[in-house]
Amino acid sequence: MRKLLAALALLAALLLPRASLAAFRVVATVPDLAALAQEVGGEHVKVTSLSLHTQDPHFVDARPNLALELSKADLLLLVGLDLEIGWLPDLLTGSRNARIQPGADGYLDCSQFVQLLEVPAGQVSRAEGDIHPGGNPHYLYDPRRAEVVAQGIAARLAKLDPANAGAYAENLATMLQRLHARRTELEARAAALVGQPVVAYHRSMPYLADWLGFELAAHIEPKPGIPPTPAHVARVLATMKHAHVHLVIQEGYYPTTTSELVAGQSGAHVVALPGGTNFQGGETYGDFIARMVDLMLEAGP
Repeated sequence: MRKLLAALALLAALLLPRASLAAFRVVATVPDLAALAQEVGGEHVKVTSLSLHTQDPHFVDARPNLALELSKADLLLLVGLDLEIGWLPDLLTGSRNARIQPGADGYLDCSQFVQLLEVPAGQVSRAEGDIHPGGNPHYLYDPRRAEVVAQGIAARLAKLDPANAGAYAENLATMLQRLHARRTELEARAAALVGQPVVAYHRSMPYLADWLGFELAAHIEPKPGIPPTPAHVARVLATMKHAHVHLVIQEGYYPTTTSELVAGQSGAHVVALPGGTNFQGGETYGDFIARMVDLMLEAGP
């Protein structure tokens, strides 16, 4: 019996370090952040995304199972800039997890790391639509900004889990080298998009345009989050014909009816872009940005 107990104790001791490798729990509000955290954290983290790449991150159902995920989290990653304002606060309250509440080290608003676009000047009114007072929150469509976010994630992981700080630094360096090479290759392939006028559905593409160098000629929504009216659609169509717009882009979770209408009357192509990294399907962030560029280039001028 003593030999059996000793063997079991030895087995437990051998298994404990391996179990601890995945003990640090990271929860991200969107799959892009989850994918970045997974590459940086590697085997030392268990990463969960609260939303899917097929969901509009403005509107996520605050289900009890999401609060349960947050209750076990050591680190929460959020886009910030009020992108998750409609659903995350209730989940945080329901989680009863002091480690990830605003102000705690386990709460990381990743917008602090990036240079933001479309920061409103003066007071913001809801009459202007779904305007974000702190700036446009869709910065993860730009891999240059995602690289900076990854650095911020690595720094926070190292602070909270210093035993694995060296591994996080090494993983970060590898990821940045790989992502930079991928980005450089995509920029060369997408050179034809530079200066091209493009129409977008929602005001979520400024960072993508800033990265790839195309011009946003108009938006299908007259104001962010406001459905298009016939009068506005007519103005967009006139702009498209005048500017010779050949490409209409939007996330796949938005309705395509109006986009297809204006594209059909102007000779343009509609491209439904992925709303984010298919993290649950094993896609990396680099795979995601490559998929976006591929889809735009396949549509042609």
